Amino acid sequence: MTRLDIYGFDEVLKMALERAVPTRRTESVMLDRALGRVIAHAVICRKNMPAFDNSAMDGFAVRQADAGQRVAVIGTVFAGEIPAMEVQPGQAVRIMTGAQVPAGADTIVPIEDALDVTETSVQLPEMLKRGNNLRLRGEEQEEGAVLIEPGVRLEPSHIAMLSAQGIVAVEVTAPLRIAVVSTGDEIREPWEASTDDEIYNANAFGITALLRRYGFDPTYAGSIPDDLAATRAMIADLKRYDAVISTGGISMGEADFLYEAYTDNGMEPIFHGINLKPGRPVMMGEMGETFVMGMPGNPLTAMVTILLLSLPVLFRLQGAVRYHHPYVTAVNASPFKARPGRTNLVLGELKNGAFHVTRNNKYGSGMLTPLMESNAVAILGESRNGAEAGETLKVVLIGYDAMTETQETVNG
Repeated sequence: MTRLDIYGFDEVLKMALERAVPTRRTESVMLDRALGRVIAHAVICRKNMPAFDNSAMDGFAVRQADAGQRVAVIGTVFAGEIPAMEVQPGQAVRIMTGAQVPAGADTIVPIEDALDVTETSVQLPEMLKRGNNLRLRGEEQEEGAVLIEPGVRLEPSHIAMLSAQGIVAVEVTAPLRIAVVSTGDEIREPWEASTDDEIYNANAFGITALLRRYGFDPTYAGSIPDDLAATRAMIADLKRYDAVISTGGISMGEADFLYEAYTDNGMEPIFHGINLKPGRPVMMGEMGETFVMGMPGNPLTAMVTILLLSLPVLFRLQGAVRYHHPYVTAVNASPFKARPGRTNLVLGELKNGAFHVTRNNKYGSGMLTPLMESNAVAILGESRNGAEAGETLKVVLIGYDAMTETQETVNG
């Protein structure tokens, strides 16, 4: 492969994901710190759910064979009690929601369905279905079943399940060590003085914030000067990270030393260049055990390409089994143009199921304001020259961090 090879959007994403090796490092965390973490090993059910037969309604625990009869009420069972009685033919027990069903009963009659209720007896309906409103021991989960597969990112529902099992700590994959670096002698940090010939570092802080929004904890490792020797030395120090995301310095300009510095440090490129607008100068590779992502220097392009290309790779490296952005479909609200022959990433706002293109798709790759005006990215395949009003578009929501296992293609 040469650095002039140009690939399509779908192809480069597939290539990068195939080369992304999930981390093997793990750690144990308490449940109150486990949200968003990736389970390292399968979690096995160790207590039946429910643990005992219980009532789904307030009502009467009865025998289905007594349907249509008047039966004696022999007692009451509240939630948390162990029943001391057994239901015999011609008998019933008052029971509360969640209470353990006494032996002998096989059906629950809700209080609103019971007929002619007194303190000592109740008339049962003619039609009773055996097992109605009865939650059987282990019907949700049986002891020994797999509750959570490895690679699952823990959501609040998983935390609830783990706590319902009496599990207070879980083994998860260790956080990725991610370095974010900028390039360029013209870059100044926000706390430094800046002349009109210099620019403040929007990329590093925007990118680290984007990664944190998706649950990662990156480190800003500094800005690389426009000097090959200095760049080569700084890149060598970044090999201690699992992933490096750099912005700028990978196009064909004379001062763009970054690509050469990466290869001098042993990087094997996966691809260098995408048939994409915006985002053509994107490069990914492997530098030993460090996954390298060289992203464009323009702020808007950097943020969008990191959203759509870097994040799936990072989720894969983290060990998650769901690492693709899910597409939602939206009706295009107004027509806009795009140049065919390449994949186009189009910013917009998704409102009430409709996609409203940002600024009629006319903005610069170095801008930030269009990003603030947008909450979605429409992805147009290489054959598309835009979209008409009423067309259905594939859209990725910005900031929506629930990923999927399936990669959908955009070309066609």
